[in-house]
Amino acid sequence: MRSDGRPAGFGLTLAAFGGLTFLHLPLAVVVLYAFTTDEKSYTFPPSGLTLKWFAVALEREDVRAAISLSLEVAAISTLVALILGTLAAAAVSRSRFFGRESVSLLLILPIALPGIITGIALRSAFNLLEIPWSFWTIVLGHATFCIVVVYNNAVARFRRTSASLIEASMDLGADGFQTFRWVVLPNIATALLAGGMLAFALSFDEVIVTTFTAGQQTTLPIWMLSELVRPRQRPVTNVVAVFVIVVTFLPILLAYYWTRDGGAVAGQGK
Repeated sequence: MRSDGRPAGFGLTLAAFGGLTFLHLPLAVVVLYAFTTDEKSYTFPPSGLTLKWFAVALEREDVRAAISLSLEVAAISTLVALILGTLAAAAVSRSRFFGRESVSLLLILPIALPGIITGIALRSAFNLLEIPWSFWTIVLGHATFCIVVVYNNAVARFRRTSASLIEASMDLGADGFQTFRWVVLPNIATALLAGGMLAFALSFDEVIVTTFTAGQQTTLPIWMLSELVRPRQRPVTNVVAVFVIVVTFLPILLAYYWTRDGGAVAGQGK
């Protein structure tokens, strides 16, 4: 259906379905072979279907350790991004100062650069400062691009929120914290939740920057990469991939539903 209400042409419809198939067919194949009975090689169609590999994956200590590390890194990176990204968005959207646009550009630059450039830059900085590789170097690496996601969501919402709401709150006797709690936060809450969800999803499956900042630690994407090179049980890798798909898909879906009506902001246009 086109924006003017008329049905889309056959060619456009075919192109849309072709694009969706191209994007999602590989995911369907990954999910299918998470249930295969074959351990060493894949055949199509699978010789049989089983849930055995899900139990095997849960019993493997290396899988549990990788999942735990990735969840912890993603959670803390998201928290750091929410705090710093929101503060940066408030400063850029509500203040006028020399170089404001340059600061905004520098804030979004990490996600615009190729991951390998960011990874090399972070590794060089950590080496120069003699910071040992640890859990926190991974968090710092992930926070560089997670902040961008939160910042983009928050700054857009700040710009759509009327400054007169804050002025009215102050005129009525509210202090800074009360204004933030009862006026600002309700207007930006869904944007922050959506940005946090997207940041969590990005951090959870990040592999390029992690490769340069993890040292000897193994997050889930790095574990999957090593299993593809030297597989022990091929279907277990597919099971873990299904887990990654679910963990990253759900936050993105929630972020979509929370922000699709984001245009209705209190005080907008006043």
